Amino acid sequence: MGSVKDLEVIKKPTRDRMGIGRFHFSDRYSVFDWGEMPDHIQGKGAALCIMGAYCFERLEEKGVKTHYRGLVAEDGKLLTFEELEQPTNIMEFNLVNVFKPKTYVENGKLKYDYSVFTPSLKNYLIPLEIIYRNGLPEGSSIFKRLEKGLITIEDLGLDHHPKPGEHLSKPIFDVSTKLEERDRYITWSEAQKIAGLTDDEVKEIKALLLEVDETITQIASGAGLNNDDGKIELAFNPKRELMVVDVVGTLDECRFTREGLHVSKEVARQFYRKTSWYRDVEEAKRRAEAEGVKDWRELCKSQPPRLDPQLKKLISDMYMAAANELTNHRLFDVPQLTEVLKNIGRFYDG
Repeated sequence: MGSVKDLEVIKKPTRDRMGIGRFHFSDRYSVFDWGEMPDHIQGKGAALCIMGAYCFERLEEKGVKTHYRGLVAEDGKLLTFEELEQPTNIMEFNLVNVFKPKTYVENGKLKYDYSVFTPSLKNYLIPLEIIYRNGLPEGSSIFKRLEKGLITIEDLGLDHHPKPGEHLSKPIFDVSTKLEERDRYITWSEAQKIAGLTDDEVKEIKALLLEVDETITQIASGAGLNNDDGKIELAFNPKRELMVVDVVGTLDECRFTREGLHVSKEVARQFYRKTSWYRDVEEAKRRAEAEGVKDWRELCKSQPPRLDPQLKKLISDMYMAAANELTNHRLFDVPQLTEVLKNIGRFYDG
């Protein structure tokens, strides 16, 4: 069970063969790495499942390898997106091994041992989140990292200090850890080292990331959305060939915008950034890093509040309307995305 989707193992993977798994996408949501939040957002799980399936099928049409096998109907039958007649929240996929780095404390700091990942290992999840950035909307982590001196404009390949809302002439490729208690941004050289990648595999990952970025950008454009940034996860199959895994192209994996308005999980993040709980989260993360504490949540002084009921309904409509329009199939009975976004804008302006 994850914070937003549950894993059902149909057939376990072995060292040399992939297994079969199913994601049951829930209506749970998570922000700021907290895990399950106190509310459920109706329709979110099915909307994410359908958006992800649609994007996987478009990628496979372009020859991109993925772990996707199909959508699961009520009767258990495996379907393609085109065969789907009503929403489902279950996706079937090929399952690889997940090896977690070992933890230890050194000089009061929590450290991770990635020695299990070598260039000869096969059939496993790469312990990285691979990120593309086509624009830098308000709320992008880039601004906080620049402010703290954790990254420079030279690192980003820019010749000026970016402004919120800026669209980039070419995408920035970023990378973070995936299997640590708290995701942290790292350099590509560190990513290569901890994940056991060769020079050629790093080049292949960047080429694959660009292919995914361009595909999702094209899909988003058809729905009148900008694809500002997004993340993918990758695995090696038993032949140590790269494939796209987890889920792609959804409102949780991507930051879509339309005319400056967010069409993603960022809408919920905006609400929580104004709460005292968010300040407690930031303080807990700082303390955990300084004190070598594995689970920063233990240091958080408060619990997250519930969403405003009106906003919760609007976020629910946003997920389902976006699924309708990104896939160009009306599977959910909700208002048009334009109307939903107007109401979200009124909520925050009011």
